[in-house]
Amino acid sequence: MAQAISDRRDVQFVLNEQLSIGGLCESEIYSDLNTKTFDLFMKEARNLAVKEILPTLKESDQQGCGFDNGKVTVPPSFHRAYKLLCEGEWLSVADDPEVGGQGMPIVLAAAALELFSGANLAFSIYPMLGHGAAKLVEHYGTDLQKKVYLKNMFTGHWGGTMCLTEPSAGSDVGALTTVAKRNPDGTYSISGTKIFISAGENDLVENIIHPVLARIEGDPEGTPGISIFLVPKYRVNQDGSPGEFNDVVCDRIEEKMGIHGSATCQLTFGPKGQCVGELLGEERKGMRIMFVMMNEERLNVGIQALGAASSSYLLALDYARQRVQGKHILSGKDGQGVPIIQHPDIRRMLIQMKAYVEGMRSLNYYTGMCMDRARVATGEDDRAKWQARVDLLTPICKAYSTEMGCKVCTDAIQVYGGYGYTQEYPVEQIARDCKITTIYEGTTGIQAMDLLGRKLAMGGGQVFLSLINDLKATVDAAAKIAGLEEMAKRVSAAADKLMETAQILGKSARGEKALAAFANACPFLEAMGDVILGWMHLWRAMVAAPKLAKIVGQKTGADLAAAVAANKDAAFYDGQVRTAAYFINSLLTASLGKMDAIQVGESAPVDMADASFGG
Repeated sequence: MAQAISDRRDVQFVLNEQLSIGGLCESEIYSDLNTKTFDLFMKEARNLAVKEILPTLKESDQQGCGFDNGKVTVPPSFHRAYKLLCEGEWLSVADDPEVGGQGMPIVLAAAALELFSGANLAFSIYPMLGHGAAKLVEHYGTDLQKKVYLKNMFTGHWGGTMCLTEPSAGSDVGALTTVAKRNPDGTYSISGTKIFISAGENDLVENIIHPVLARIEGDPEGTPGISIFLVPKYRVNQDGSPGEFNDVVCDRIEEKMGIHGSATCQLTFGPKGQCVGELLGEERKGMRIMFVMMNEERLNVGIQALGAASSSYLLALDYARQRVQGKHILSGKDGQGVPIIQHPDIRRMLIQMKAYVEGMRSLNYYTGMCMDRARVATGEDDRAKWQARVDLLTPICKAYSTEMGCKVCTDAIQVYGGYGYTQEYPVEQIARDCKITTIYEGTTGIQAMDLLGRKLAMGGGQVFLSLINDLKATVDAAAKIAGLEEMAKRVSAAADKLMETAQILGKSARGEKALAAFANACPFLEAMGDVILGWMHLWRAMVAAPKLAKIVGQKTGADLAAAVAANKDAAFYDGQVRTAAYFINSLLTASLGKMDAIQVGESAPVDMADASFGG
């Protein structure tokens, strides 16, 4: 039977063999856990995803969300799945059990989110945003705010949103017009309109807590004047239960290309002048505070795209094994029809999809592991190192994973051919759902500008250099393993080229060629993602090659093929080495050309007159 959502063996490989997450149990924080607990956790996460969330996929796309006089209803099938998600404490996997969490490592939260997103990306948005909003309260709330909100939000009884975007202020958040007026009791009257608010109104939860960016009356224009407020849909009674309606009105929901089961709302705060909010954190620190949630969601969105890509790949793989079409290219005119997986170009697409999915899985899980290392660090220098690594990788995880995730979903349609373009098969829906990941929580262009303008320069460039040094350590180790020498050389050369390109582009970004440099920011982010995936694949091969050799010995040719076919572990490890070879020798080598083009610094996009674009 074909696997659904993700390759169980590959997930185990990354967690247990590549990242060796069992080592986290040596820390005080995770000392009461063990690898058996981790394996059981992943088994239960997969059961929930496959048995309860996946069956909602097609129905939720066809039914979408309902809107009637300001009230939003989610697809009916979401209610049971969400109830089970909350009962299993899946919304707050890596949080303290005292506030409704499971106390698990962050890397396992990432692995669980991949499963839930791969089952139904639209469904995963509701708990994902609720958790992110709760983390804002945890980081910046007063003791009273934590007492009122935290447990209800971490357990999923109350939902959460992120209210930034306005009709006249999209990515330029500093141009917002939502106003907060001081009240004598220390609260604020909130008035304004926010758009594209995922989960802004729904019937899954009994209350929704909106973190709202607004400007206190009299505060300066622009980003420095923004504060953030907690605005519940229903005001909270003294006993902690939802009270009277807080004048937060849903005006409409968007009709979208995909994620039809996710309610994307336009909200008006205070149309009757009765919307009350509480200041969260300090005044005029709103954007700094909101970035705690934004950075979490950017990493989560990368994992959403990974989940969609993984599902699409496994669906395409299963279809290619079953669909009989055309003769084998070497069979001659009397040949019989064969499964399309035997055709060279289908195999090229499949191994490319496999390479991106598995490389992105390693990248995103590794970033979660870096967060765990920051959490368990006993010294400030060690904690700062791993947190800086996470900060550097965040735009890569978000933008590269989503762009390549969409590519994998599109290639899955191509494997299906005409059937893939129809609604009869799920790859069409998954591709539509996945596209939003390149847009929300900061578009690919915004992530690329962040990487070039901020992240590369962190610590005077030492954060980037530290990443390259760790990559080089993997290269040195892999070069000593038979069969990996040439791959190690290519990854090393690509890393050197990336450093050279970063220096040239960084210098241009600080000088007269700044506009041309930022026009090349997206290609640079893609090239950096290619190099990092090359590292991840070399690391995978370094783990897999010795284990493969232990099973098959010195066999080659037909003897090796027979040994691999007869042993599941041998087949898996052989797949790791060959997938690494494909990515490094084909895709990463092609990326050297991307870096050559970036170094040219072509300025036509910014030099050309607006009128010359035509139209």
